[in-house]
Amino acid sequence: MKKSTKLAFAFATLAGLVGTAAYAEQKRGGDMRDGSRMRLQKALDDSNGSITFDQFSEAVNPKLKKILADNGGKVTVEQLAAALEKARYEEMAKRMISRYDSKGEGVLTAEDVAVRDKKMFALFDKNNDGKLEKAELPKRGGRDHRKSEIE
Repeated sequence: MKKSTKLAFAFATLAGLVGTAAYAEQKRGGDMRDGSRMRLQKALDDSNGSITFDQFSEAVNPKLKKILADNGGKVTVEQLAAALEKARYEEMAKRMISRYDSKGEGVLTAEDVAVRDKKMFALFDKNNDGKLEKAELPKRGGRDHRKSEIE
């Protein structure tokens, strides 16, 4: 593929991504996604305050570029959806293991789940009677202020 074709494709992809991100942020009330902003700031810091188009393009959406590279430069809706879903679930799995893994082994065991369940139960059982009543459960609609004690 010619360099001009690659640059045109990268620009079109970038324009679509930036437009989509800007629209989403406008709906949310922000000006740019935090992840993109952090990657751009890092690129700027690493390059003495200015970056080229190629550096900008690499910082904006590295995950999408990796998916494209892994699939020969083009993807179908099904391929993109599968790759995004896989990445999402891998991140969820990493977070779950980090929360539950009581020994720091990087694996999840039934014992780890039981240890966390016991901690959670103890936090909710405010009167320490070994039973949970409706009044002891956290209120709906927000995170419990004791979250840091659980993890």
